[in-house]
Amino acid sequence: MLTHDNLFSDTRIPSNDAAYIAHAISCSPFLARMLGANASLLQDLSENLHKSYKIEDMQKYLAAQDIFDEPGLKRALRLLRKQVMARIIVRDLNKLADLHEVMQTTSQLAECAINTAIHYLNAWLSETYGQPLSADGEPQQLIVIGMGKLGGYELNVSSDIDLIFAYESEGETQSEKPMSNQDYFTRLAKKLIAAIDEVTEDGFVFRVDMRLRPFGSEGALVSNLYALECYYQNNGREWERYAWIKGREVTGGEAVSKLLKPFVFRKYLDFGAFDSMRDLKVQIQRDVNSKGMHDNIKLGRGGIREIEFIAQVFQLTRGGRDVCLQIKPTLSVLALLHNMGILSEQACSELTEAYYFLRNLEHRLMYVEDAQTHELPKSDEARERIARAMGFSDWQALLVQLNLYRSQVQQHFDATFNEAGAGKDAFELEKSIWNGAASQQAAISALENMGFGDAEETLRHLEVLHHSARYLQLPELSRQRFDAVMPHVIAQSARMKNADVTLTRVIDLIESICRRASYLALLAEHTQALQLLVKLCSSSPWLADYLAQHPILLDELLDTRTLYAAPDFNEMRKELKYRLAQADGDVERQMDIMRHFKHANVFRFAVQDINGELVLETLSDYLSDLACLILSLALEKIWPNVRGRHLDVPKFAVIGYGKLGGKELGYASDLDIIFLYDDEAPDAGEVYARFAQRINNWFNSLTSAGLLYETDLQLRPDGNSGLLVSSVAAFREYQLHKAWVWEHQAITRARFVAGDSGIGEAFDAIRFEVMTQRRDSAQLKTEVLSMREKMRNAQHLQAGVFDLKQGVGGIIDVEFLVQYLVMLHAPNHAELTANIGNIGLLRRMGALGIIDADLAEHVAAAYREYRHTQHMLKLQGATSISTEPSATMHHAQNVIALWEQVFTSG
Repeated sequence: MLTHDNLFSDTRIPSNDAAYIAHAISCSPFLARMLGANASLLQDLSENLHKSYKIEDMQKYLAAQDIFDEPGLKRALRLLRKQVMARIIVRDLNKLADLHEVMQTTSQLAECAINTAIHYLNAWLSETYGQPLSADGEPQQLIVIGMGKLGGYELNVSSDIDLIFAYESEGETQSEKPMSNQDYFTRLAKKLIAAIDEVTEDGFVFRVDMRLRPFGSEGALVSNLYALECYYQNNGREWERYAWIKGREVTGGEAVSKLLKPFVFRKYLDFGAFDSMRDLKVQIQRDVNSKGMHDNIKLGRGGIREIEFIAQVFQLTRGGRDVCLQIKPTLSVLALLHNMGILSEQACSELTEAYYFLRNLEHRLMYVEDAQTHELPKSDEARERIARAMGFSDWQALLVQLNLYRSQVQQHFDATFNEAGAGKDAFELEKSIWNGAASQQAAISALENMGFGDAEETLRHLEVLHHSARYLQLPELSRQRFDAVMPHVIAQSARMKNADVTLTRVIDLIESICRRASYLALLAEHTQALQLLVKLCSSSPWLADYLAQHPILLDELLDTRTLYAAPDFNEMRKELKYRLAQADGDVERQMDIMRHFKHANVFRFAVQDINGELVLETLSDYLSDLACLILSLALEKIWPNVRGRHLDVPKFAVIGYGKLGGKELGYASDLDIIFLYDDEAPDAGEVYARFAQRINNWFNSLTSAGLLYETDLQLRPDGNSGLLVSSVAAFREYQLHKAWVWEHQAITRARFVAGDSGIGEAFDAIRFEVMTQRRDSAQLKTEVLSMREKMRNAQHLQAGVFDLKQGVGGIIDVEFLVQYLVMLHAPNHAELTANIGNIGLLRRMGALGIIDADLAEHVAAAYREYRHTQHMLKLQGATSISTEPSATMHHAQNVIALWEQVFTSG
């Protein structure tokens, strides 16, 4: 028996290293037996204890072995495994290696063993049967997919390896007596399993588990890609999606992973994953309970599997949309979830610490006898050994720490999966109303007591929904989720001041999304999200309708920190750029990504607006900056695909007019834009026209994700009859010699918003030149008043109401006043050319004495109130922007007073 004294007597081993080995031996009888039976292992430790065992070292070791047949291959692989295991155990137990090294080294050992075995076995097999080819004559090879911890580079030291075998195409071997590819690869796979799994006098390398393959133990050992695709498309189950999160080819290319990515990661948010994974956990827990496995640190409550489930449920839910989540290692996923704001810092920290502790404990349990065990020991001797291996003074101290970690994991698991279910703790009263269990009179009385003003109509609405074809034709799972959500909808709506209206709006929204089971699952899983949804629907029918049009935005309700956070446009740009890059080559997906990004941010701004957190100017700035960001990245993504492009970066710019130019965008504003270029290439005009057309199509196309923005190009030179793009020189010529006064009015609010900044500077110079032209004041006044009169005559205003935009003393009058005064006085006051918005310009003109300062302030206040009311009316779903005259009379009077002062004086 190898002992501490034996080690010290071996002068080849430094005393410190001998102490390390002795400590490891005291914790691992398996190690003691290995070292006692094989002197070469001790030799390796004496030389290499302070080096990690890298895959290059493994390959070098195997290359030095005499491998001429299958017995020789098996022996070489098993001897390698002993050497790797001996070094891992001693390094790990003495803190010379961390968990990452242990998992990576073990995973690399499996990869090296698989690839080496295939190298030899395939060569020997093809000598007899020939090389397998596809029907087109392409060479075929065995694809080995590592599942579970092997796929995630997280293999434990005495683990099974879960494998799936595949090959690309049907065909046969190239020989006198050809064999089908199916038969050839089945033979090769069986030999591979034996080379790794079979127990010989030298032990084994890894136990191989093939039960994750299609149809499990009853299925074919090897499948071609077509068969795999058919299976997962027609028979794939939810637990297989979970398993395939970590699926990774360890040899044979990436064809399988690419093929199955849509099966694993849904295109849209998939909150049904919570239900599926909760059910899987329940099944595991039943098995744990039936077998008395409560001390199992992998499968028991608060164990390793619960940490993995927390990470992987978010991967299944969001991985199709957030490609960054399509990674393998659990710890990396937890860190990413924290960075994305999905997990709190505390949750991430506690889960990460628990994972380290549990995986280290798992390895020390396995080091004892090289057994795949996760059960805590029962005897005092075994407990003392594990406590020592974990660095604790005794078993009780270890148990205290273990129980703390398991308790924390269990709490985070329950919080993530909300095991009570969103509908299970709903009030019995609301349940009985929704399910029709209460009598009609009792239900009406209950609704009245809850605060519903027209309880009878509300009950009728619920009954109609409950018996509607749309509800009854839902799949069973969707109907169960609907039933789980509705009692809470009733209860939460009752808390709103406008309970009846709120309930109707929420019901309309849920009806519109009910066939998308994942959205019902989100609301069923997250009670707080449902509460916020009800509040928002109560506050704004526009917002309720916006959510119905873009239900993917329901995801935004889950993280109120993001929902209420001030936007960081630099970070937003990075995020959108990253997402677009992930979809390179898929234009439709890029268009959808851009739409989802826009909708999500508009939704966030609207929620903050409803909560009173945004002043008007800030909201307009946010919406305008968002549009500029999207325009900028759209140019970057569209240009590389423009036919005939001759430059890597286009000499092209977008100029914003109207509300975009003045940074006064509203929730549903069009983008008034024109396109300029400055390029002497012979066909530049044609190329940039194609570019402009593609930009226009990107923005105006209605995809499955909705509309991006409606663009209006009528303000370009010569309007709809003019060219889609203009050169900078042609634009200047037009503005100085051909443009109408109303076009000069428009340019006062224009600005460069995206593209070549040099062209932006050229535009600013043209704009300044136009605005500072000296004009005949009488002629300018006549033309401005004439244009305003034409606009009035074109409107059909409703009597008895005040139209905020077109009414006398309304928004348009303020804008005309400012534009007229700027064009009249800018030649003498260049500071009026600054694009600071109508409110800023009114104050500046008041400060300059051009208009009465007090009246200027009153008109600025009127303009702000008009636009704020516009926003509020929009949020309330108003189809017109009209108010009672009394509500705005004092504002209109101030605007009229300034109008008369400016246009009737002199």
